[in-house]
Amino acid sequence: MEKFVTLTGVAAPMPIMNIDTDMIIPKQYLKTIRRTGLGKGLFSEMRYLDDGSENPEFVLNKPAYRNAKILVAGDNFGCGSSREHAPWALLDFGVRAVISTSFADIFYNNCFKNGILPIQVTQADLDKLMDDATRGANATLTIDLAAQEIRGPDGGVVKFDIDPFRKHCLLEGLDDIGLTLQKKTAIDAFEAKSAAARPWA
Repeated sequence: MEKFVTLTGVAAPMPIMNIDTDMIIPKQYLKTIRRTGLGKGLFSEMRYLDDGSENPEFVLNKPAYRNAKILVAGDNFGCGSSREHAPWALLDFGVRAVISTSFADIFYNNCFKNGILPIQVTQADLDKLMDDATRGANATLTIDLAAQEIRGPDGGVVKFDIDPFRKHCLLEGLDDIGLTLQKKTAIDAFEAKSAAARPWA
């Protein structure tokens, strides 16, 4: 998993409450178990018109936000079904962080397992960041995970809390497999000892 240390990028404003996982990646894209290629389906029901062309009113289709790395979203982001395809689609599009006042638990956990940083802030801080995000090409935020702060384009700083273990995993780029591989020496030693004690197994 790619390490998350400091991220500087354009933040796209999505002031919508209760954005669920079906809005993030609709059910027709769930046939694959590949983590790549899902970016084209991200928010597809809002991103595309009925004829398949881009909806010019949708934020990620606007020139300033096409390469957004951060979403600033309304309350209860990621609610609905527990599909892991939702963080996969965000990551494949290029989004590495989502800022909101609250997240659905399963989506929140899935983000950390896939290298996305979900940041929970107060409503007052979200209002400031949403205002920053409406500046188009100037809507650049810097997220410093080590310092646990978000720096705005005018030098304002928003602090955020994060579980220390999850912070460690993101900083080191460790998903569940990476955490297990840290114990490889002990696992190999156990397997060698077990094989010697039970050669018939």
